[in-house]
Amino acid sequence: MPRRAVVVGAGLAGLLAAAALSVHTDEVIVLDRDELPDGPEHRRGLPQGRHAHLLMSGGLAAIDDLVPGPSVRDQLLAAGAHEISLSSGMLALTPEGWLRRWKHEGPRMLTCTRALLDWVVRSAVLANTKTEIRTARGLDLLGDARRVTGVRISTDAGITELDADFVVEASGRGSRIVRWLGALGVTGIDEKTVDSGLVNATRIYRRPEGAQHFPLTILQANPYESRPGRAGMVLPIEGDRWMVSLAGTRGGEPPADPDGFLQYIRDLPDPILGRLVSGAEPLTDIHTSHSSKNVRRYLEKLQDWPAGLVVLGDALATFNPAYGQGMSVAALGAQILARELDHEGFTAPGLAAKVQHGVAAPVEGAWAMAVGQDIWYPETKGPEPTRADRLITGYSRRLLKSAAGSYRAAAALAAVTSMEADASTLMRPSTLLAALNGPLLPPLAGPPLTPSERQTLAGLERAAS
Repeated sequence: MPRRAVVVGAGLAGLLAAAALSVHTDEVIVLDRDELPDGPEHRRGLPQGRHAHLLMSGGLAAIDDLVPGPSVRDQLLAAGAHEISLSSGMLALTPEGWLRRWKHEGPRMLTCTRALLDWVVRSAVLANTKTEIRTARGLDLLGDARRVTGVRISTDAGITELDADFVVEASGRGSRIVRWLGALGVTGIDEKTVDSGLVNATRIYRRPEGAQHFPLTILQANPYESRPGRAGMVLPIEGDRWMVSLAGTRGGEPPADPDGFLQYIRDLPDPILGRLVSGAEPLTDIHTSHSSKNVRRYLEKLQDWPAGLVVLGDALATFNPAYGQGMSVAALGAQILARELDHEGFTAPGLAAKVQHGVAAPVEGAWAMAVGQDIWYPETKGPEPTRADRLITGYSRRLLKSAAGSYRAAAALAAVTSMEADASTLMRPSTLLAALNGPLLPPLAGPPLTPSERQTLAGLERAAS
């Protein structure tokens, strides 16, 4: 009999899941409530789509592993995306000081608009796999607590049932998976929410003349000062443009008016972002978003998981986007689905449960990174920090301080941040020793600019005055 898989959600997680499933099925139908744009354009169903997105090398490797045809990385770079070394290609002010720029390239990340990334991935999946996208809204799962057999959907033609041998729920932050499972008799799901009240405000600028080689610059929020966190970054995107993205936790939210936006930049802990954008030409309005809370559903803890169903991406866990790991977690989850399908076979007993357990590992690493900082902001809503949280935070801060002056510590952090290595790397003897020894070089008094970058910055200021 022909095999059909249905994926709810045409975002990154859903399309990568479709690529994984297409190898083992005769038909993959992806459902999304949006009319998807025919090009790299923003769509309504992605509330964070206009803000900064960093695709880490671990996630990018998973995408290229999943999507057949020409390399997605190469297509993105050809379309204007930028590839940046975490070790040498950016300026970063952390809560423990400025990070050095080491000679070693280390892991890399891609920067571009989310619209470009989604369009390139979507085009590649549709061109090279047996995947069809339909406009529809998922209403319910079909089946029972033992097996999911399809979905009930709403289209312009009315409500209909779509049978499937396998269903992936990847509809994003607005997922109703808990209600859907409850209707099948699957209850007792453990959920956690940590909400720092983060607000993003983003504006696109024309990159100033002569600044094409200026590095990505980020001023991270400090969660340990007992006051609202404020952050900002200038990152290169396609089309010779800069994306200027600000973020503030509850009580320190960035404004949406142009004058307030610029003043917020000037009030950040270092003047470098204000110096960069003071004379740059804005190309868009300021877009804000409040969709930033961390939510995790511990589906892997359920004793009996229904066959034929896997939950991936933001439907499983959402993270504060400031930490830049959500897309990579989605890609790694789809890669785990692909590996289990290859290894176990499409009809293997317990396949869905095994995948759901497997995807919990990358989720846990990203969750620990995001929540481990967000819990310290003074107005965060969620569980109070535990003794274990305090111990982990103490070690994390010591390691970060070491990374400002120790290549070994910096390399370990870069490997985990890029998702080329899991969080256990931070507990290896060599990393523990680097944290114990502390920074081997004195702290930097300011951003580690090269002479040519200093000249560029001075030129931008002269042009603005």
